[in-house]
Amino acid sequence: QVQLVESGGGLVQAGGSLRLSCAASGSIFSIDTMGWYRQAPGKQRELVAEISSGGSTNYGDSVKGRFTSSRDNTKNTVYLQMNSLRFEDTAVYYCAAFRVRQKSYDVWRDYWGQGTQVTVSS
Repeated sequence: QVQLVESGGGLVQAGGSLRLSCAASGSIFSIDTMGWYRQAPGKQRELVAEISSGGSTNYGDSVKGRFTSSRDNTKNTVYLQMNSLRFEDTAVYYCAAFRVRQKSYDVWRDYWGQGTQVTVSS
């Protein structure tokens, strides 16, 4: 079984920065895409950032220019550097790993982390 463990959430003032980390553990052969999604109270879960195994990134419109995602494939870890944080960035941030194979001949599965709270005070 694969587990995703997020860290780095917390409380920060508007304009500040936080860095989230997410490590995938377990027997892993490959992970295609890793990413971050968030969900604020009363709202749907939305894309924050995705990064492919080759390093291609895709960001949600509301975070472009402020957030940067990176990835260490040797550690199966994805990072999210969040700068110029705004009150509206307050949400639970979820790490995701898409199209994960535990063996070369295995079927692909998707996994989600438990989420980490990010609170931005205005």
